[in-house]
Amino acid sequence: MYKKRRLAVMIGMLAGSTSVFAQTDMSSIEARLAAMEQRLQDAETRAQVAEKRATAAEQKTQQLVTAQQQAQTTTQEVAQRTTALEKKADQSGGFEFHGYARSGLLMNDAASSSKSGPYLTPAGQTGGAVGRLGNEADTYVELNLEHKQTLDNGATTRFKAMLADGQRTYNDWSADTSDLNIRQAFAELGNLPDFTGALKGSTFWAGKRFDRDNFDIHWLDSDVVFLAGTGGGVYDVKWNDSLRSNFSIYGRNFGSVEQTDNNVQNYILSMNHFAGPFQLMVSGLRAKDNDDRKDTNGDLIKTDAANTGVHALVGLHNESFYGLREGTAKTALLYGHGLGAEVKSIGSDGALLSEADTWRFASYGVTPIGGGWSVAPAVLAQSSKDRYVKGDSYEWVTLNTRLIKEVTQNFALAFEGSYQYMDLNPEGYKDRNAVNGSFYKLTFAPTLKASKIGDFFSRPELRLFATWMDWSSKLDHYASDDAFGSSGFNAGGEWNFGVQMETWF
Repeated sequence: MYKKRRLAVMIGMLAGSTSVFAQTDMSSIEARLAAMEQRLQDAETRAQVAEKRATAAEQKTQQLVTAQQQAQTTTQEVAQRTTALEKKADQSGGFEFHGYARSGLLMNDAASSSKSGPYLTPAGQTGGAVGRLGNEADTYVELNLEHKQTLDNGATTRFKAMLADGQRTYNDWSADTSDLNIRQAFAELGNLPDFTGALKGSTFWAGKRFDRDNFDIHWLDSDVVFLAGTGGGVYDVKWNDSLRSNFSIYGRNFGSVEQTDNNVQNYILSMNHFAGPFQLMVSGLRAKDNDDRKDTNGDLIKTDAANTGVHALVGLHNESFYGLREGTAKTALLYGHGLGAEVKSIGSDGALLSEADTWRFASYGVTPIGGGWSVAPAVLAQSSKDRYVKGDSYEWVTLNTRLIKEVTQNFALAFEGSYQYMDLNPEGYKDRNAVNGSFYKLTFAPTLKASKIGDFFSRPELRLFATWMDWSSKLDHYASDDAFGSSGFNAGGEWNFGVQMETWF
């Protein structure tokens, strides 16, 4: 019994112990589950916080990207505006003012007035110029006002007006003797976007003007060719990379370009072609009305004049001194027939016969020769026959050389020598007499310049000068209204002294 009782007790104890152990284990599991659940909630909370942070970070990143793109766009716009402003700054635009002027005092060795001018010889009446240095006593002014613009479509516009006046009086008030007038007033349109092919980049113009491609021998004050009047045309028609052409029509009156009488008109159709350094210019002239024509002096003509004419020029524009050395050079051969026989100032002489023939040759160059010296030689020659009267002839040749010696950066010595030979047979036209002979001129001119002493074309210049000239006595008898042979101005030598300024910009 006892053993059974002990066994029962032991079994009971074991059973009680298992129950306790079971209850304890369940409590532990529940605690662990509760802790795990809390950890899961904590993890979920942290995940939600992390997700919010990630979303915020993504939004911030997107904002940064957007801001960067906006900044990049702004930078591009600024760059584009800057480029446009720089381009606009590089383009010609707005108003421009340009001018040319000369003015000087001249006297002879007796401190009295003297004759002067590049065309003072008998040959000067048909364009025979001589050296101008120390040979000018006038005041001449050109004032040029221009307005240029480049439009958004690339087209360009230009308007130019030239006001000019020439005076021989030394007085400060010269209204009574003024030749003040508008010599040019024209407009241009260029780079028109509608035009392609040969007309792409061409310039169209209309108005009163000097032709753009006129050129001259400055130290003779003589144009090689001078085309001017009122009309219209187109410049720079480009056929290929090396060939371009100009086309124009001019209307003008006979006589000087300043004449205002429109009763008689001369029409000039001109073509000017350029291939590299070569130039070919061809013009046709027509003037139907003859009754009231005047010559270049404004006098009524005394013979029947030509109705038509032709004019041609062949030119060579070197970018070196005749291909031999540093410098530049220009050469031209001109021919005119009928109305075109005034080969320099095309269409200005209404007294020319239909049989008139004129040949003209011009060449000049500039080059430095070392030791501070620079030289500019020139030759100008012309032969004209049957000009105003059948059988007449006007032949002359001018040789001219200008030298500059640089002394300091602002002081130079200028020298000029001219020689002209003429053989003139007017056949009694305007009571003029046949003469032949030579003219000589030497000038010494100390000169002040601001810079570029050796540059023949830099201005302004201030000059003192002394000029000696002489000529064959036979030339004194050419005409009663000619400078030579006038009172106190005869062959045998003439000294002139003076001061002059010349400027252009």
